[in-house]
Amino acid sequence: MDRERRGWAMYGRSNEAWDQLVSVGLKFLVERAQLCKVTTYTEMNFVLTRRTGLPGFDFEQTDERAAMGHLLGLIVERDYPESRLMISALVHYLGANDAGPGFYTLAQQLGLLPKGSSATAKLEFWIGQVNSLHELHAPS
Repeated sequence: MDRERRGWAMYGRSNEAWDQLVSVGLKFLVERAQLCKVTTYTEMNFVLTRRTGLPGFDFEQTDERAAMGHLLGLIVERDYPESRLMISALVHYLGANDAGPGFYTLAQQLGLLPKGSSATAKLEFWIGQVNSLHELHAPS
C-alpha cells in the first residue's frame, strides 16, 4: 500500500513530516525502553517538537489527539515486524497508568488481544508488552 493510502499525508502534515516524526518517535521510545521507563503523550510531544523542529500536537483539539494516535500506530507499524511488540505501550496518559484506547484497538487488529477482552485482560496485556519491551531493549 502506498504512503498516501496508508494515511501519511493526514492531519495537515506532509509525508516528509510524518516520516520524520515516526523515525524520531521510534528512537525516543527505544531510549525509554532501554531505561526501563515509560513516557506520557505530553513528554513525547515535547521531545518530538524539540528533536524535529516541527510543530507539536495540540491536545486541546480532537483531531490533534487523533493525529498523535495515528503517529503511534505508524511507529508500531514500523517497529512490530522486527520486535513483535507494540512499542506504543510505553506511552500513557499523564496521571494515568494505562495505554489509550487506540492501543487496545490496534492490538486487536494485530490479533494480539481478543475482541471483547475484559479490563483486566487488557491491563495484563499492556503490562506484558511494557515488560517485554524493557527486556528486549535492556542493556546487556
